[in-house]
Amino acid sequence: MSPRSILIVLLLAALSFALSYGLRFGLMEEGQWVGICSDQPLRWECQLRATLGLLIHWRVIAWLALGLSLVALWVPRRTGLLLATLALICAIPALILYSASLAVFALVLAALRLVREA
Repeated sequence: MSPRSILIVLLLAALSFALSYGLRFGLMEEGQWVGICSDQPLRWECQLRATLGLLIHWRVIAWLALGLSLVALWVPRRTGLLLATLALICAIPALILYSASLAVFALVLAALRLVREA
């Protein structure tokens, strides 16, 4: 990978990390949203919170990251690197949003594909 590509992957990973922590502590664990969403469940914030809760419960984000990382291991060259980057971007939120047991494998596989020579 070129130094520019490495920088882009690191910036995307940092952005994914920051957005995931913002969602976790600003929307999912914030106590005010429990009261607001019980009174007004049709607000877009409450709909987002409910949908994200279902995605976390069914581990959709973690399974997506694992699937992308497994495919990235077998796809050659630049496409494999792109898939590994997408898997990394999906694995970070899965780790932060309560799906760590499955997402850790996706993160390791994606990282191994990113450091492997194309």
